[in-house]
Amino acid sequence: MLGPILKFCGCADGKWTVSALVVWTGDTQPTFQATVLPSAASAARPLEVTTRRLRTRLHKRSVHHADNWLICIEQHATRDLQVAYSIDGQVHSFTVPARDNAPTCAYTSCNGFSDYKKMKDIPQDPVWNKMHANHAQRPYHLLLMGGDQVYSDAMWTTTALRDWAAAPNDKKLAKKPVSKTLQTEIDDFFFANYLKVWSYQHIARMLASVPTVMMWDDHDIIDGWGSYPPAFQQSPVFEMIYQVARDYFLLFQQHSATQDELPLRLPLQPGFSKAARIGDYGLLVLDLRSERTPDQVMGAEAWDAAYRWLDAQHDCKHLLIMSSIPVVHPDFSTLEMLLCALPGQQELEDDLKDHWLSRTHQWERLRLIHRLQEWSQQTGGRVTILSGDVHVAAIGAIESRQKHYQGKPITIHQLTSSGVVHPPPPAMALFYLEHVGDRVEELEGGITTAMYKFPGTSHRYIGARNYLSLEPDRAADGRARHRLWANWHVEHEATPYRQAILPLAE
Repeated sequence: MLGPILKFCGCADGKWTVSALVVWTGDTQPTFQATVLPSAASAARPLEVTTRRLRTRLHKRSVHHADNWLICIEQHATRDLQVAYSIDGQVHSFTVPARDNAPTCAYTSCNGFSDYKKMKDIPQDPVWNKMHANHAQRPYHLLLMGGDQVYSDAMWTTTALRDWAAAPNDKKLAKKPVSKTLQTEIDDFFFANYLKVWSYQHIARMLASVPTVMMWDDHDIIDGWGSYPPAFQQSPVFEMIYQVARDYFLLFQQHSATQDELPLRLPLQPGFSKAARIGDYGLLVLDLRSERTPDQVMGAEAWDAAYRWLDAQHDCKHLLIMSSIPVVHPDFSTLEMLLCALPGQQELEDDLKDHWLSRTHQWERLRLIHRLQEWSQQTGGRVTILSGDVHVAAIGAIESRQKHYQGKPITIHQLTSSGVVHPPPPAMALFYLEHVGDRVEELEGGITTAMYKFPGTSHRYIGARNYLSLEPDRAADGRARHRLWANWHVEHEATPYRQAILPLAE
């Protein structure tokens, strides 16, 4: 049995809704029960749950059923609630924040290896174990997963795709239909990959104890998805892989059978961007893969849907935006042009094309920055971008000399955490990042971007595996300034790196 895997489905009218996904085999559906645990002021309270079948498929001669249970919890006015739930007698629990309180979150990205052969030499669990230990001390209400939850790279060497990849381009790109045999093999690969990766104990116990909010990135599909030339992106093999990856993204990461029933999904868009309000906090999760091409990151309808939601948030003190690719990062456009000029497909070329600073994405990025600055100026809400992908931890900032709120200059912070499992770049790459990291990028309208040094250090990048926690001020700690404390928990380091994000309006 795989699971349970918890997913956050929304917060409205003082109710916190969570889905639990289980994949099981056999003749009898597992039994599921959920209870609000007793406290000094109240007795235990059983919760009603509803269940539905999302998918049934044959895998390795066994019929696998994917079911989810929906739990709706009435939040307490002033304190957290502990919810215990059991599946066939196996007990798990999660924590629900008090009504209108800011959630305590963990953020991860890059949960795997580009080269799966490295899995034999590098342990995968240290940072996940650190997260679990910290969760026991101060429970996380949400686990935000910003991309590359699973890595599909092994399919190029462990399935019949290896023959396709070895063929000349004219045969690769021939418009003949994909064989049913190949499609079945790729379907089996993705299904088995989720079952394997999410069954690892260090991952499974966190997915069972903290409701997740996930958005995919390229490795959940194909490394560099959307940054390939159109002939590859529109080839029958690539289109088939995308359809299979999307189906399992919906099932395992979104607990949905179709895209139309996706919880929190913004309306009137072809992709999977989503948003939620939790008290004074907002969460906007951008889908930067579904519509990506070498010339765009998201299409017009997707941006319109995101901006409609953004413009409706008039009383939001702190807006978190999940962007799988960093909005603020050193400019590699010169290196990109050199690689593109060389013959053949260069190893780093698709990664460079993925970046917001790739020359074909810079205007789209600039429009996003302007809209976020304008929203802060109009509402007094602080914007913080959460990002990953680059296999280092970093702090970026977007500042404006012209846009102010009540005399305060507007700064948008970007907190990058990467990767929770993927190894960091080699020392030479880190040296290059530090060498170019002190440059200030000048944008139009008096806007600049820069990379900050971590407080108390002389460096701008952490070249080690890590995850990020976001911890709002708590009255119990004697803090009443509504600050958000960002903590990078780094492998082999006992003390986290910290950055305080102050509210724009107090």
